Amino acid sequence: MAERLPLFIGGKFTHSESNETLAVHDPATQEVLSEVPFASRKEIDEAVASARSTFVTWRETPTPERARLMLRYQDLLKQHQNDIAKTLSRETGKTFADAQGDVWRGIEVVEHACNIASLMMGETVENVAGRIDTYSYTQPLGVCVGVTPFNFPAMIPLWMFPLAVACGNTFVLKPSEQDPMTPNRLTELFVEAGAPDGVLQVIHGGKEQVNALLTHPDVRAISFVGSVPVAQHVYRIGTQHLKRVQAMAGAKNHMVVMPDANKDQVINSLVGASCGAAGQRCMAISVAVFVGEAANWIPEVRDAMATVRPGAWDDDGAGYGPQITPQAKQRILGFIDAGKQEGADCLLDGSDCQVEGYPNGNWVGPTLFSNVSMDMSVYKEEIFGPVLLCAQTDSLDGAIGMINANPFGNGTSIFTSSGGAARKFQHEIEVGQVGINIPIPVPLPFFSFTGWRQSFFGDQHAYGKQAVKFYTETKTVTARWFDEAPAGGPNMTIKLC
Repeated sequence: MAERLPLFIGGKFTHSESNETLAVHDPATQEVLSEVPFASRKEIDEAVASARSTFVTWRETPTPERARLMLRYQDLLKQHQNDIAKTLSRETGKTFADAQGDVWRGIEVVEHACNIASLMMGETVENVAGRIDTYSYTQPLGVCVGVTPFNFPAMIPLWMFPLAVACGNTFVLKPSEQDPMTPNRLTELFVEAGAPDGVLQVIHGGKEQVNALLTHPDVRAISFVGSVPVAQHVYRIGTQHLKRVQAMAGAKNHMVVMPDANKDQVINSLVGASCGAAGQRCMAISVAVFVGEAANWIPEVRDAMATVRPGAWDDDGAGYGPQITPQAKQRILGFIDAGKQEGADCLLDGSDCQVEGYPNGNWVGPTLFSNVSMDMSVYKEEIFGPVLLCAQTDSLDGAIGMINANPFGNGTSIFTSSGGAARKFQHEIEVGQVGINIPIPVPLPFFSFTGWRQSFFGDQHAYGKQAVKFYTETKTVTARWFDEAPAGGPNMTIKLC
């Protein structure tokens, strides 16, 4: 019988009282790995109450001590990186190397949280008026919540709770119900690192549990990653209930290929960025925009993609793994069929992909379309699979116009040997994260993850300095000290004297 995962409330792993559960499957075999409970409203209230109570003391913990907790935590994460990656691979289907990368990109954010003392420093100006000084403090908010997606069950939780906790907040994590085993393991290591009881809570569940957290009166901030409709819902409901919200949503990332680019670099980058992680990345390249004669390289892109094969997590020769669920696979197959029906040329079709020894896996092979137009559903929608669309234009201006007309603004890149073209592109493009000869420009954590337009709803972005601002408030103090009684009577104006 599959293990039933516990919740984590008040510093203890506890079995949920709920009878509602969901089976967690290995996407390559459909083997049931565990069962995840959907927390009751009582358990959610207990988790938030524990976080709120703990916040009173945790916020008073000296900032260097909070940083030392993060130092211990990042050390444990490094020691157990491969064990975490194995669990992650089994429940997501990712190849082991890709799972290791998932964990590592999360560790980098924890390392950044070790610098929290300098990140939370305020400002001061002496003598803003006669013998009056003004200075500011950065202080934590209270109870914060993170709702994370299936595609990065280590990295994205680690984007959220370590920085929030390092800032002095307490945190309630609601991980994806599709792969909750990895977040539970991250929690175990956080406890081992010395996290006090109540600083972190883990609540499992689905929409009902998310809505309960969104509307809970004691929650101050919500961090969310998911699809556009759900992100819009989270932002709308969260802000209506006077909470801070950062909601990262969908994407349709374009890579512009100039004729003067290095062809081998272009081909390798397109294959890896479109098929890596089975295309289940919000920063995946899903549209290649070939400018001018660069379109002649499309057949070579097809040939390179054809050499990539999916496989099980422990298959060293596999380029990527299965889709997360049978439903996700069917959705992708529906888009592939729609592309054919709408008139795009399917140069490589992964619809009938099979992997020897894994007949029940959610496999989709690399798929390539050319002659794609902006009115096709395959172009307008986020496919979230190993499907690459090829579009053509006569000029860099045409490519920029196409990208800026797209409602999404998560990431984009250009491949060129021209500094002038790169400078024009990075200046004129209306997308938050730009790569120059880099296909997936995900910033390291001392910057921030800065999607634009319908790829993000909110003000302050994830990790980096913006996340510290998101998880804190600024208190500004204006002070005067008198050596003797002031002269001149009352000041009846707003001016500082």
